[in-house]
Amino acid sequence: MSSKRKVLLMGKSGSGKTSMRSIIFANYIARDTSRLGPTMEVEHAHVREFEKDLGYYQSCLEALLHNSPNAQVFCLIHKMDLIEVDHRDKTFEDRASLVLKFSELAAGADRANAVCQCFRSSIWDETLYKAWSAIVYKLIPNVGIMEQKLKQFAAILDADEVMLFEKATFLVIAHAEMTEHRDMHRFEKVSNIIKQFKLSCSKMGSQFEYMHVRNSHFAAFIDAFTPNTFIMVVLADGNVSAAATLMNIRSAKKHFEALESK
Repeated sequence: MSSKRKVLLMGKSGSGKTSMRSIIFANYIARDTSRLGPTMEVEHAHVREFEKDLGYYQSCLEALLHNSPNAQVFCLIHKMDLIEVDHRDKTFEDRASLVLKFSELAAGADRANAVCQCFRSSIWDETLYKAWSAIVYKLIPNVGIMEQKLKQFAAILDADEVMLFEKATFLVIAHAEMTEHRDMHRFEKVSNIIKQFKLSCSKMGSQFEYMHVRNSHFAAFIDAFTPNTFIMVVLADGNVSAAATLMNIRSAKKHFEALESK
């Protein structure tokens, strides 16, 4: 039996599973998903009423917990872009409340870990990346130790912030924030920008390996790190030596590779 952690993506026909998977795991951008056809499934469910959907969700969750008792469950309330902006918060809160209620009924009193966490998501903004980053974060072993080491590394570099991205998806899996930032969505925005830049590189037959951006206010370095991650270092000093920073990043690789292999 494989010890690898796996993700089971479930949802109704037309709920956006294929588009979501293509954007996160196959490097599509949102506008490219319009050419995707519907997935032909072995089992077809024609459930249109929301109450029946919740009952179907509950029965699926009960079966999942019976066969995988240690599974962590997350719910993405997807295609939120179809809801009017003024109604999105209320709609999400109402739907999330119902999903959590039915999750508790399916799990029972002795299975608090199965009560899912809900995320709003859309392929047209950063919410999809935020949701999947949070999910992947739960699957990373030693993530607490990794973030502690990132803070130590940030202090050594006198960096404002250090982030680790998963190599294939460019989802943020760990970060150390030394200076408070106002933009709560910066991780998802950076992830989205770099993924699109990687796509541009691929179309030109090139591989993305390293990026260095600087101006009078900051310097940012993105570099290949461990076999499964990229690292981003942000410093307030725009005149910092690129060679020294890259040398420090490469010196830290072996320590994080050892953590990753545990």
